[in-house]
Amino acid sequence: MKSKQVNLRFGAVSLLIVLAAMSRLAPHPPNFSPVGGMALFGAAYYSRRCWAFAIPILAMWVSDLALNNIVYAQYFDGFVWFYSGALFTYGAFAAVVLLGMLTLKKVRVGRVAAAALGASVVFFLVSNFGVWLAAGMYPHTPAGLAACYAAGIPFFQNTIAGDLVYTAAMFGAFEWGARKLPQLRLQKISPK
Repeated sequence: MKSKQVNLRFGAVSLLIVLAAMSRLAPHPPNFSPVGGMALFGAAYYSRRCWAFAIPILAMWVSDLALNNIVYAQYFDGFVWFYSGALFTYGAFAAVVLLGMLTLKKVRVGRVAAAALGASVVFFLVSNFGVWLAAGMYPHTPAGLAACYAAGIPFFQNTIAGDLVYTAAMFGAFEWGARKLPQLRLQKISPK
């Protein structure tokens, strides 16, 4: 019975993450995305840490493949496996997973909201640092770094909104489902 509960929970968590990742393909405002929510959700509900990193990152990468090679193909020369700056984007994503592991050992509304805001800040800081360092758009000076962060501020509000909306939707859907299907309430199993 416990194995079926683990499989059901794993499947439900994975399905919500994949659906969120695929929602990136729908038209949306710049930076209004499920990325922070996916990272926090995986961190909170996967029973093994490796899955908390692997499944959301894989789902994001597959959606990136579709975005870069179908939706935005006209901006690239040939097939794109990774875009410039991907290291910083995925690094920020992994940092948000870690943030979720540290803050969401108990899922509570206040903790989830604070983690979503923290995810927005982490992503903003890391991804804009990556743009400053790797894109060649700004001089590698403190003034250039400040200009890069200043240029990112208009997008930051959409990052916050996306993280709050998607985090609330994913956590809310899972908790609603767990009320209807108590098998989803399986306690986390310690990593092996």
